[in-house]
Amino acid sequence: MLLAVAASAAQVRTGHRVAVEAGLPGSAGGSRPRAVVVAGMGGSAIAGDILAAVCGRGAPLPIVTVRSYQLPGWVGAADLVVAVSCSGRTEETLSAATEAVRRGCRLIAVGGAGSPLEAIARQASAPFVPVPAVGQPRANVWLLTVPLIVAAAALGLVSAEPELFEEVAVTLEGIAHRCRPSSESFINPGKTLAMELAESVPMIWGTSPLAAVAGYRLACQLNENAKYPAIFGELPEANHNQVVAFDGPFAQRDIFSDEPGRGLRLVLVRDSEEHPQVTRRREASARLAHERDVPVSELAAEGEHPLVRMASLIGLADYASVYLALGYGIDPTPVSAITELKSRIAE
Repeated sequence: MLLAVAASAAQVRTGHRVAVEAGLPGSAGGSRPRAVVVAGMGGSAIAGDILAAVCGRGAPLPIVTVRSYQLPGWVGAADLVVAVSCSGRTEETLSAATEAVRRGCRLIAVGGAGSPLEAIARQASAPFVPVPAVGQPRANVWLLTVPLIVAAAALGLVSAEPELFEEVAVTLEGIAHRCRPSSESFINPGKTLAMELAESVPMIWGTSPLAAVAGYRLACQLNENAKYPAIFGELPEANHNQVVAFDGPFAQRDIFSDEPGRGLRLVLVRDSEEHPQVTRRREASARLAHERDVPVSELAAEGEHPLVRMASLIGLADYASVYLALGYGIDPTPVSAITELKSRIAE
């Protein structure tokens, strides 16, 4: 998994190349759809969330991620459905793609070559982007995301010239260098964050839609890589419910205990484009946490373009989740509970 995370920059470059080779810029262009619906699950679905966050509130149409067997009832021939499956065999995504074709939707598919998803796309004469994924789907997030950004740029939903993808790749290379295994913990931001998260119950709050996606990604990576629980929220909503946990049993410290118990840790995932009131809420939340002995960690996005800022957050979060797993002596790669669950459903 460490090698997979370190390959993130290469994924960006490969994702852009295969999207262009598949003719995606041209085939995705033309008339603008009423809405873009990304169908996917798990590590593939996060590509849709990243797409929506990168296009931002200025997008002239809704961008929705569907994690289900069925498309919403309103999706029809005026909409574009993007089916994303790392393997091309995810049953929920295949069901949604088949339904999209039946409803007459425009379809773009991204997934494994020679897969059932490719067969659905070819039969519908829809663009298909074959991605050379290796390992777990969650470890191929950039390989799956970049073709979606290329398609969005062709539709005029976001500015994304080829130079942007190289900037994203260079950003991820910089994170890989700082978070390399040989780098000591006190100068390795990935190891530092992992050490802060250890023996805590992370409460992860994003401070913008973009930061919220990165925060959700961190929570999911902690679940799958470190087999570790995490609570996800977004400001300002988290200030209307989750903040009350600061007054609960997980925020209390027993100073006389021989062994420290697991308590809350507030993790603020920050973006440079925050609403002014959200900035005030973030600062007030951090003070409130400190006053109640709840430790606080902060991750701040870097860069100008939203895709670069997203990469700066997700790159660090991915490393931290792997280092937390290794710190507990856990192999971050297998997801035996998911495998067992799938086998039980198939019985």
